[in-house]
Formats: sequence, C-alpha cells, structure tokens
Amino acid sequence: MADFKAGSLPLLIGSFPINDHKKAIKLVFEYTPEIPLWVQLPFYKEEGMLDQFSKGMPGLTKSIDGKIFIDTSKKNFNEQCLNFYNDYLGVIEKTMEIKTSRFKLTGKRATGFNQFLTYIDDQINNQTRTFTALKGQVTGPVTFAVGITDQNNKAIFYNDELRDIAVKHIAMHGKYQAKKFIEKGIKPIIFFDEPVLAGFGTSAFITITKQDVTNALNEVIKAVHKQNGLVGVHVCANTEWSILFDLNIDIISFDSYSYFNKFILYPEMIKKYINRGGILAWGIVPTLNVNDIAKETTNSLTKKLKFQIKEIEKLGISKKTIIEQSFITPSCGTGSIDINSAIKVLELTRDVSKEIQSW
Repeated sequence: MADFKAGSLPLLIGSFPINDHKKAIKLVFEYTPEIPLWVQLPFYKEEGMLDQFSKGMPGLTKSIDGKIFIDTSKKNFNEQCLNFYNDYLGVIEKTMEIKTSRFKLTGKRATGFNQFLTYIDDQINNQTRTFTALKGQVTGPVTFAVGITDQNNKAIFYNDELRDIAVKHIAMHGKYQAKKFIEKGIKPIIFFDEPVLAGFGTSAFITITKQDVTNALNEVIKAVHKQNGLVGVHVCANTEWSILFDLNIDIISFDSYSYFNKFILYPEMIKKYINRGGILAWGIVPTLNVNDIAKETTNSLTKKLKFQIKEIEKLGISKKTIIEQSFITPSCGTGSIDINSAIKVLELTRDVSKEIQSW
C-alpha cells in the first residue's frame, strides 16, 4: 500500500440503474477512466448482492418464489461440503486454478464482469489508455452470511460450519477478481460491500460479536492481499468504525455526506490509520435521497468536503497527506435511483474530485 497514491481520484460504488452492460461500461470510462470498475445491474436478479456470488455454495437451493437458501437437509449435503473444502484447498495449495474452479464468476452473473475485462483488453491492445488500478467488488462476508438463510430461515452466519464456508467462498471470489486484474498488469482494488454492518450492535444483530465480524473480514482481506490487491470495505451508513480501523485494511469507504459527524468520533484511530498509509474513500456525493442529489452542486459538496478534510487536519495530519490518501466517491451505489439522478452522481463525483486534486 505504501507505493500506491490514491490522489483523490474519483472511484465508484458498484451498481447502476440501467439494463445495458455496454452502456454501463461507457459511463464508467467517461467519468472514472483512471480507476474503472465493472458494474452490477440489479435490474437483473442474477446481479443482486446475494444471488451474484452464491453459486458454488454447498446446499444452494432456490425456492418457488426465487429466494435462494442453503438446504442442509439434502442427502448429499455433507458430500457437497467436503467437495467445497477440497476445491478451496486446491486453490490455496495451487493444485487447482481458481479460474476453472467453483469460485469463478460464470453465466449471467458474470456478464458485467466479463464484458468489462474484454473492454480493458481492447484498451490495452490499442494502447488507448493506461490505468491507475481496476476496481472490483464482492458482497462482504458478513452481509452475505447474514442475508442467506438455511431451510429453517435462520441466517447461516449463526452456524459455525456454514459461516466458515461462506467466508471462504467470498474470500475466493475476491481473490478471483484480483487475479484477473493482476494478470493484465494492473493493480487490483477489491471492495467488500458490507451494508449489514450499519446494523452492528443493534438488537437485530445482538448475538453477532465484534470478533465474529473481525475474523470474517480478516480472512477475505488476507485472500486478496495474497493476490497483491488492495482491499476496501464499504459501509453505506454509520457503524462501529473501530472494527474497520483494527483491520489490516487499505481503504475505508464511508458515507461522509451523512455520517462524517459519527466517523470523526474516532480521532486517534483515524490518525493511526492514515499515518500507516490507510486510504479514506469519502462518500461525499449523496445517493440515497434524490432530493439531496438534485439540490447539491460541485461547489456545495466541495465546500462540505474541504471542511471535513480540515477536521482531519486538526488531528495533526497534513492536507497533502490526506489528499494523497483519499478517493472521492458516491456515498453508495446508484442501482436504486433513476438514471438522471445516477448520471448527476457520476458528474458530481468526477467534478468534486477535480476540485480536491487542485486544492
């Protein structure tokens, strides 16, 4: 991480509200050409947060209404688990190529990813442009294992064996994306999206411990680091930020538009994190409320972000360091808003980034 400078470049969160992958790629390269990402289109069920990365899980079953769950009552469930661990160990011990394993994105789930890779190849072959990095994303292990249930409607996170499988499954998906990017000679950035962490500590997740979350995230982080990738965790609301600061993580992605006042409550941890080279991905561009998107401008958001950066400066960190170790991002993905609002989010992200870079 020490040799990577984020430089307040614009970076996107994964989803768009359209149904055309090629159009999505063009939008990405129009607004964030330095660090493009492959886009998830939730218009397609196969690209939902749980569905997209679920294939290959032992006991995976789909109900009549299309909901996926893990059926541990299947006669061959134990055999499926054994096969899973054999494949996992095969990849870890390098007796199996991850690109031919169950952890490869395939079929309709992989449309956006594969089209993105093809587009990158074209750009490289035509010497059209160079890239600072490539960004991919995976549903985080906690969100994945809390969101998927067993046949009794109990989240698999609460089953030690199923949680272990789910975490390893997600870790390998991150590793797979990082490997595909590094093969092209470009630095991988892999985000693990953890919206569930916004509920950590509430009554809904009272039995989930900090250590449970830390163990899950550490395992997926380690998998991507071994593939020479940078790792970010994205939380789209407030959380117990000490969890992330305590991780060996490269990028913390947070909603600075709405929750900076909560984030800044961890001054010593922020200072320690930045001093060790950690990067902040400032989600300064609103995405959750279209009225906020409509009213904000490049000037208003730049002013807001400059104030926040000055608050970090007060911790004894230079503005130059903060700018070097920052990305400018939307607060979350844009998959649930209208296309005009989504495009404005892209414009604001690009333009605020330019303002901060020249500050």
